[in-house]
This record gives sequence, C-alpha cells and structure tokens, in this order.
Amino acid sequence: MSATVVAEHVAPARRVSVARGYRFELVKLVSQWRVRLLVLACWIAPALFVAGVSQQDTLPSDTLFGRWMHATGWAGPLVMLGFAGSWALPLLTSLVAGDVFAAEDRLGTWRHLLVAVRSPARIFVAKSLASLTVMVVLVAGLAGSSAVGGLVAVGNQPLVGLDGHLLAPGDAAGRVLLAWLCALAPTLALAAIGLLGSVALGRSSMGLLLPVLVALAMQVAQMLPLPVAVRLALPGYAFIAWNGLFTSPAQLAPLLIGVAVSLAWAVLATALAYLLFVRRDFTNPAYDGSGRRAITVGLLPLAALTAVIVGAVTVATPSTGSGIEQAKVQKSLATVFAHLYRLQTEQLHRPAVTEAQLRTSAVCTKSDGQAAQEGAGNDWRCVVSWHLPGVAVTGTAIYQLDITSDGRFVADGDGPKEVNGYFLVRTSTGDAPNPLWQFDGNVELLDTH
Repeated sequence: MSATVVAEHVAPARRVSVARGYRFELVKLVSQWRVRLLVLACWIAPALFVAGVSQQDTLPSDTLFGRWMHATGWAGPLVMLGFAGSWALPLLTSLVAGDVFAAEDRLGTWRHLLVAVRSPARIFVAKSLASLTVMVVLVAGLAGSSAVGGLVAVGNQPLVGLDGHLLAPGDAAGRVLLAWLCALAPTLALAAIGLLGSVALGRSSMGLLLPVLVALAMQVAQMLPLPVAVRLALPGYAFIAWNGLFTSPAQLAPLLIGVAVSLAWAVLATALAYLLFVRRDFTNPAYDGSGRRAITVGLLPLAALTAVIVGAVTVATPSTGSGIEQAKVQKSLATVFAHLYRLQTEQLHRPAVTEAQLRTSAVCTKSDGQAAQEGAGNDWRCVVSWHLPGVAVTGTAIYQLDITSDGRFVADGDGPKEVNGYFLVRTSTGDAPNPLWQFDGNVELLDTH
C-alpha cells in the first residue's frame, strides 16, 4: 500500500478542547492526596473549631466578633473569615494555584502534555480553571462548615453589629454570606499571583511561596501608618473591608473599592502569567524559570497598577492621612454606645428608651491632647454622655480605646462600674458580660462625604 493511501486513512490530529482539558486537569488536581486532604479539612475542621470554641468559658475576644460566639452561631463564620483572610486562604492558594504549573516542571511532563493538547493557550486556560474550581470548593467549605458549626453549637440568634445594633438572624445570614463572597476577590488575586509565580519561577520553591509572601507583606502594610489611599490599593484590604457590612448604614465604598482592586490584580496577574507561558520555550527540559523576566513582566506591572489605583483613589475621594480622625472616632463610639445602651436596658428589664431620647455624644482625645488628634493607637480616651427621659442629670461614662490601623477599635469601660463595669446579665442564651463593658467598633477610613 502506498504512502498516499495510508495518509488518506489517518485522521488528522485535532487539538483537545478546553472543556476536555479542564476535566483532565481537575481530575489530576483532585487525585492528589494533598488536595483531597485540604478539601476534607476545609469541610470538617471549621465546624469542629467553631463548635468547640463556642462552648469554652474563654472566647477569642481579641478577634472581631469573637466576644459574641456565646450569643449567636453567626459569629463563628466571621471569626473563621478573619483567620482565613490572614493565614488559611494565602496558604491554600499557594498549595493549589502556586504549584499547578511548577508540578509539570518537577515531573518533566510538559512534552507529553503538549503532544496531547497541542496548544499552550488551552493548557493554561484548563489549568487556571481547574485551580480556580478547587479554590472555590475550599472557600465554600470554610464558610459552610463554620456556619454549620456555629448554628449547631449556639443557635440561630441575632448578631450584634459593629455599630451596636442587632441584626436579625436572616439579615445576619445574608451579610455573613456576602462577606465570604467578597473575600473571594482577594483570594482570586492571590491565586493569580500563585499562577504567575508558578509560571515564571518554574520548579523553584519561591513560586510556591509567592502568594503567602505577598499576603504577609500586605498584612504588614495594613498595620503600618500608611495613607488610606495606599491601603485601598492593595488587594489584602478586601480581606478586612467586609467589616463595613455590619454597620447601619453599611460602609460599602471601601468594600467595593477593595473588591474592584482585587479583581484588577487578579486579571492583570493572570494575563501576565498567560503571556509568559505561551512565550515559553518548552524544548529546554532544564528550564527553571527566569528571575529577570519575573521582575520585568510580573513585579513591575503590578507595581504600576498599584500606583495608578493610589492616584485614582486620592483624586476620587477627599480622604487623606490615616483616615482615623477625631470626629469620626467620636461619632462611631457614640453610635455604638447608644445601640448597646438600649440592649443593656432590655436585658436589665428597665424602661425602654430610644437613641433620639438618649442624645448620645462622645468627646475623645489622643495622648491627653499632647499629640495630633488622629491615627491609630491605644492612647485614645473618651467620655460618653447621654440623657434619660425625666432625669435632669447627664450620664457620663469613660472608655479607653485601642484603635488599629484598619479602623477597628476595642472600647474598654473605665467607669462608672454600674454602667460599663464588668458584671453578668441574664440573656436568652444564658449569662453574658455587660454589653457596655467591652465592645468592638469600626471607623470608616474613607471619607465619602
């Protein structure tokens, strides 16, 4: 038989479709014992942790919403979200997205994969979608498991927001879900950075560690006295901007900016990773990444994007400095106190009173007035004043405030004891500390007026 006749009976080679490549890459990821263990841990460990902590006498009161874990099951997933944004999600993105390309370099399987798929672009898309799917499953497990653990251990009770007002169980559930959905945006940004590191650095371990290092650097940046515009230009801010969902009205501007910034980082980092991947020379089996290209193609564009965002936020908003100003602190503290005073009144079975009747105000000074009256620190001292119907004397209470750089503050009651001292009150879920003794609040860094 001639070569011409043989060629007529041989089907032409066709490229593997993206859908088929995606299924293949997803099966490869899920078949790894490491990924299976991560999925199992994310769907079981949070429920056990939240249920266990909720039954302890000592709560993680230094964690946002930690002091309310005895009172409602909706506090648990928010405590877990705070931990996940700082540690769990950066680590998960490193183990999944940060290794999805580097694994092929270590195993030396690029030639086989290219022969089968016949398209570097389709390989990139399939691997990226597979890692994204696994990350969504992991995040869903963290959110769902922690919520189930809290509801089973404590119950579907109202949640006290960061301005002291009570959120009905249905409202709390919706805001908790929205907070976790918003956390997906910075997770995608870290995953894209993981893809970029995995492509640019080859089998080097630095590619695997890149999302963790970037997340750690952004955490450090959020703790420094940086201008508010710089904070919002980093995708890590979206891991804490969900705090604004738990005030009334919700502080949506910083959250929306944080989500948009995170998505912009995710798109740019993914595009850079794609550009490096499709231009790679796969004929060199000893390829081990390119440090110079990682800087010029990876680091510099992301730095330029950050500079553009800083300029845009600075121009679009009148906010300057740290965003923590004396007037904002006083207004936030007075609002929280008024809401919690009503809660205390109800718990002690006293005559009901409204915020309008209380006419609550606060006067706060930092460093006894010897320093600039703005910025983070544990040297804020505030005097809260309020009025009761039919009582001529104005009530006053003293608080010491510890305000962090992200705008969260912890108010510690310093007298009088019968108002904001430590004592137990009987609630529907059991005895609980006086709500005016210690409480959390939030100062909106962005001036939207």
